[in-house]
Amino acid sequence: MSKYIFLSICLLAFLSCKENKESNTESNNSLEEKHRPAYHFTPEANWMNDPNGLVYFEGEYHLFYQYYPDSTVWGPMHWGHAVSKDLVHWEHLPIALYPDSLGYIFSGSAVIDWNNSSGLGVGNEPPMIAMFTYHQMEMEKAGKLDYQYQGLAFSNDKGRTWTKYDGNPVIPNSKPIKDFRDTKVFWNEKANNWLMVLAAQDRVQFWNSPDLIHWEFLSDFGENIGAHGGVWECPDIFPLKIEGTEKEKWVLLLSINPGGPNKGSATQYFVGDFDGKTFQLDTEFKDEVEMYDGLWLDYGRDNYAGVTWSDIPKEDGRKLFIGWMSNWDYAQAVPTEKWRSAMTLPRSLHLVQYENSYRLISKPVREASLLFEKENEAEKNQTAFEIGPEGTAFFEISFKKPSSGKTELIFENTKGENLRFGYDSETDKYYVDRSSSGANDFSENFSKPIIYGPRWSKSDSIELELFLDKASLEVFADGGKTVLTNIFFPSEPFQVLKFKSNNGEIESLEIKMRQTKR
Repeated sequence: MSKYIFLSICLLAFLSCKENKESNTESNNSLEEKHRPAYHFTPEANWMNDPNGLVYFEGEYHLFYQYYPDSTVWGPMHWGHAVSKDLVHWEHLPIALYPDSLGYIFSGSAVIDWNNSSGLGVGNEPPMIAMFTYHQMEMEKAGKLDYQYQGLAFSNDKGRTWTKYDGNPVIPNSKPIKDFRDTKVFWNEKANNWLMVLAAQDRVQFWNSPDLIHWEFLSDFGENIGAHGGVWECPDIFPLKIEGTEKEKWVLLLSINPGGPNKGSATQYFVGDFDGKTFQLDTEFKDEVEMYDGLWLDYGRDNYAGVTWSDIPKEDGRKLFIGWMSNWDYAQAVPTEKWRSAMTLPRSLHLVQYENSYRLISKPVREASLLFEKENEAEKNQTAFEIGPEGTAFFEISFKKPSSGKTELIFENTKGENLRFGYDSETDKYYVDRSSSGANDFSENFSKPIIYGPRWSKSDSIELELFLDKASLEVFADGGKTVLTNIFFPSEPFQVLKFKSNNGEIESLEIKMRQTKR
């Protein structure tokens, strides 16, 4: 080997090491950005909102999402793309879908066309099909109503590259309807066809198809039912067995903005029966919807537009969900510089009997345990816990339900900022107070009012799982019967957790904490 070749190889190796080092440094720096979560999914840079196209295929969970690559505020929508083998560690991939002459690429879903019913597959491999909403901004500005319609794209390389269908739109907006969007598609085994649910102004519509290309309208649902304080968006529908039984019900998710139980964006749900054509709300559940003005998947202010993964293997059997961890009341104004918004932790959804009705509960996916070190258990009667300088941890906390007063968990930092989560025995509600949690002057809607969530459990013990990640707290109370997800922006991470009761000692307090793996 000549010395020139040898020197060239050395130089290339040096540059490669330098590039890798710089890449690793950039990755590490991104995690050290102020408010950047340590273990929640965020875009590498710029704007992100709704999760889209959630699908599992050949060992990969695909997460597509509404994305604007040119700014940290909303703009012409693309589909960003990431994949994971375990739901908690994500690999960023190139943008999947770009706007074109038919419009921006709004929310939708993805499925595996196992039998190649669309005819868009190659060889023996099933294609991945994306259904999405086109949004034609020029038509909207011109005052037309038919500026949204449904399109299709397909991939034959595991979602790495996509081709738009030549015959788009596959469902034109022929009524027309002002808000006509957010397709969710799945294979209906009983009817042996494809089913679609999409949002249509103040209701949802059901459509079916033999091939994902030719669609027929079936029915609609939702007029004058549930909360209607804002636009209906991002529907999803699926069957679930009632826990502990073989009885099956259908669950319909429906995001609404504004009009949430704590103002702004939120996701309500309905429980009933679906015969392949129409959705019929369960009678007892309908009474509760009217009583509570809607029942909500998450009573926090920062879980919106969430949908479930398609094509989860039957041997797994879970109904897996993820949401956008923000709120349209302030999403474009939050004090992050390089990136905007994160996703919630993935969750599994379960249906349980509650008195004469039902509740949809959320549990963190079991894979979340991969994020944390061995647990650290508190000493008896310990009422303060060191979290550590990074402000990230997982807590399991239980205590006896107090007969009166409030019991609070207070997250604090050295700047005097705090986030309070508590249980109020007088109202039988959980609450979150982020009014002193750090920056909140970017939006008058951010810190007020206090965020409340009803307690659906009848147990004498308060059981909590809490995921703290620098600038977010996800609380799963009583096995996920009540969930509150909220973001906040402290000037430095919360490093201490304290406990407080205005009714004396907290009885039977047990605390376990696990630090985030580095």
